Amino acid sequence: MTVLTAEATIPTAAGSAYVAAVCERLLKAEFAANADSASGRIELRDGLGIGTLEALSGRLRMKAEAPTEQGLSILKFLLSMHVEEVAAAEKPDVVWTGDGCGLEVLPSFREMTVLRVADVTPHVRRITLTGHDLKRFESDSVHVRLLFPPEGLAIPEWPKPGKNGRPVWPPEDRKPAQRVYTIRRIDAASAEMDIDFVMHEVPGIASGWAARAKAGTIVGLLGPGGREMTSNDWVLLAGDETAIPAMARILEKLPATTRGVALIEAEDAREVQELAHPAGVEVRWLFRSGEEPGRNTLLADAVMAVRWPADGSSYAWLGAEEATARRLRAYWRDEMGLEKGRWQAVSYWTHAANAGEKSAA
Repeated sequence: MTVLTAEATIPTAAGSAYVAAVCERLLKAEFAANADSASGRIELRDGLGIGTLEALSGRLRMKAEAPTEQGLSILKFLLSMHVEEVAAAEKPDVVWTGDGCGLEVLPSFREMTVLRVADVTPHVRRITLTGHDLKRFESDSVHVRLLFPPEGLAIPEWPKPGKNGRPVWPPEDRKPAQRVYTIRRIDAASAEMDIDFVMHEVPGIASGWAARAKAGTIVGLLGPGGREMTSNDWVLLAGDETAIPAMARILEKLPATTRGVALIEAEDAREVQELAHPAGVEVRWLFRSGEEPGRNTLLADAVMAVRWPADGSSYAWLGAEEATARRLRAYWRDEMGLEKGRWQAVSYWTHAANAGEKSAA
C-alpha cells in the first residue's frame, strides 16, 4: 500500500511543551485514537493516518503519513492548527513539504450541482446533488460541510490549500457560508447524494438557499466527517426534525438484534417519515402541535422518562436544539452518572432566544 508523507519543521526551544499540549488537545477533541505525548505519536481514527510531533534540539518537527490524500490533508490541518495555536506567541511559519503540497484543490472538497428538488414533508425539502468521485462518501462518516456562496455572486469561490496545510478562504465579501449537514442517501455509482433541509418560517442561510435551489444550482461540499456510533444491545436515539437524517442513517445501520427506542420531535403528523429500523427498536413521534421548536421540553421530558435496561450494553444519542442538548448532557452525565463513552448529545442548531445561554456543559 502506498503511503503519502509530508513534513514541516519550525524553530523553537519549547518543542516538548508543544508536543504535550497538542496531544492533550487532540485527545480532548476525540480526533485521535491514540496520542502519546512522550513519543509525540498521534494516530487518527478509522485508519486516516499517523502524525508525529518530535521535539528536537532547537526545533519541532511534524510528520504526516496517510494512505490517502484526504487523510494526509486532515493530519496536516490538525497538526498545523494546534501547533500554531499553542505556539502563538512565537508566530511559527509552518510550511509543509512532500506529498500533497502541490495540490490546487482541497482533497476533501467537491463542487456539487443540484440535480432535483422534492418536498418530503411540509417542512422538509430533499435536494439531490451530483458531483464527481463520490465513492469515499459511502462510509460511516455521515456528515458533510456545505459551502453556500454569497447570493448574487456570479462565479463561486472556494477555499484552496495553504502552504501550512490549512485552507485559504476567499475574502469576506466572496467567502461562502458553512453549515454542517447529514448525508441522507449516497449512491456513488450514480453520482448522487441526498441532503434534507428543514424549511423554517424565517429562512436562515441554508434553508434560504434550499428554498431558492433548482436544477443546476451550485454548492460546495467538504467532508465526510463525524464518528460512527458503536454497536450496543440497547440504544436510545432522540432528536428533532434537524436530526432525522442522522437518526435514519443510524437506524438503518443498527444490527437486526438491537433493542431500544427512537424519539423524534416534529410539528405534527404530517412530518412523519417512514424510517427503516430493527424490529426491537420502537420509533415514537412526539408532536409539538403549535409549541415553538427549541423553546419547549417535549423531547427532553420524553428522554428522561425512558427506563434504561439493567443488563447488556446501552448507548444514548441526541441531536437537537442547543438548550435541549445542554439539558440532556447534564442529565446523562450528572444525574444518571453515565460515562462519556455511553452517550452523545449534539447541538444541531440554536434558537435565537437561547443564543446567549450556550455553554460547554
